[in-house]
Amino acid sequence: MASDNFVDYVKIHCKSGNGGSGSRHMRREKYIPKGGPDGGDGGRGGHVIVRGNKQMWTLLHLKFNKHTKAQHGEPGRGNQKTGAEGNDAYIDVPIGTIARDNETNEILFEISEDGQEEILKRGGRGGKGNTHFKSSTNRTPDYAQTGEEGAEGWCILELKVLADVGLVGFPNAGKSTLLSVLSAAKPEIANYPFTTLRPNLGIISYRDNTSFIMADIPGIIEGAHEGKGLGLRFLRHIERNSLLLFMIPADSEDIKKEFDILLNELKQYNPELLDKERILAITKSDMLDEELMHEIKQELPDISTIFISSVSNYNLVELKDLLWKKLQV
Repeated sequence: MASDNFVDYVKIHCKSGNGGSGSRHMRREKYIPKGGPDGGDGGRGGHVIVRGNKQMWTLLHLKFNKHTKAQHGEPGRGNQKTGAEGNDAYIDVPIGTIARDNETNEILFEISEDGQEEILKRGGRGGKGNTHFKSSTNRTPDYAQTGEEGAEGWCILELKVLADVGLVGFPNAGKSTLLSVLSAAKPEIANYPFTTLRPNLGIISYRDNTSFIMADIPGIIEGAHEGKGLGLRFLRHIERNSLLLFMIPADSEDIKKEFDILLNELKQYNPELLDKERILAITKSDMLDEELMHEIKQELPDISTIFISSVSNYNLVELKDLLWKKLQV
């Protein structure tokens, strides 16, 4: 997937259809000159519906098509005929898309399955025809309800990347390099922070024609949960990963401190992220000897840890074995 084509946040304007008006029709036939009211109800206005599509990976198609409008309902007619419902307008989105109210930022729903449908803007109800207003004291009501207006407004759609393994680390921790070595993905790689501004997905081939998906999450910075940098938009992608691979370079001044900062950012953003399985990879380990590795191990947190090097392919097979084993639990 070309990174320029990955869009994970769009603001769209939606308008559902108005309900059709009820009919005020009176029954008038050759032998029934004074028939009673027989006006039918108006049809419902079309909904604006968000639908999950497993073939989609991005919200790019909505970037330049931000207005969606459903059809109005038809008015009722004589002989108690109900007007036709307005056609619903569908917005197809990838699995893992959430919808938010633009004004309150409240999460309205999340699309988690292929074919799942959720109403974003509900169509207006059709008005009742004059047959509903007939009574013993008013046998010929010459009035009916008008249709209810549809809903209109701006909404936010956000995509949370769905992957088996999410790479978590500060900018320049070697996440993009690892993904490029393990998969056919070609993320931008350079020796400066924030090379990756969008998540990159790679399919990691494993034994016996099996595979799993790895996501290179853009680098976290301290204070990301408060929105510093592009923190909130980065952190939301981590929610959809089954396993988190923390990556800290071997030349870091304090590996334990970096790990604690990363863990705290996840906790502050969403405490449930701490329930996910975690592995720590010490990157750029080709510069270490056995003695240095032993010293570093003494100061590491108590989780599964592996020393790797994407440049020299050191321990990458062992890393895939470890990831696969954890994913099968």
